[in-house]
Amino acid sequence: GDAYMCVGGIPDKQEDQTVRVALFAMAAIQAARSVLVSEDFPDMGFVNIRVGIHTGSVIASVVGDLNPRYCLFGDTVNTASRMESNSEKGQINLSPEANQCLRDQAPGAWTRSRGLLNIKGKGPLECFFLEQSSECDWACRDALISTLARNLSRAYSSFTQDCIGSPANSFKIAQNV
Repeated sequence: GDAYMCVGGIPDKQEDQTVRVALFAMAAIQAARSVLVSEDFPDMGFVNIRVGIHTGSVIASVVGDLNPRYCLFGDTVNTASRMESNSEKGQINLSPEANQCLRDQAPGAWTRSRGLLNIKGKGPLECFFLEQSSECDWACRDALISTLARNLSRAYSSFTQDCIGSPANSFKIAQNV
């Protein structure tokens, strides 16, 4: 199957990057559930994806001359891949580090321990699912979204205060809009 990687906090670290990635993952799972596996054979059902999230440092570089690509390297990339491969369809599997960051950034988010899983190349790790059951889905989403909204509001206020009065910064605002 195909795998895609989404990255938060690059090139600049964001105080809510784990929340942003979690919200993206929840939206991606929901969107996939509305796509038929085959329009010719609707009985095959809808696309199901699994998600893994890990947080940590990476090395970034542009690779290639003819077809340059922005690439990320390091143990964080490998661990994120292992979190995905050890997840289940429709689930978001969190490493211990991602779980801690998410709980720090959005204390209202609900996670459930999966116990110790034997992760290839890592050994036993306690992994967590981000709860998405019908009873807590909206509560979890609301906690994540309110955290994100608060942080965006602070960032916007800071951005506008930094940019008032300077012609060069006014030009930056026009380009960023």
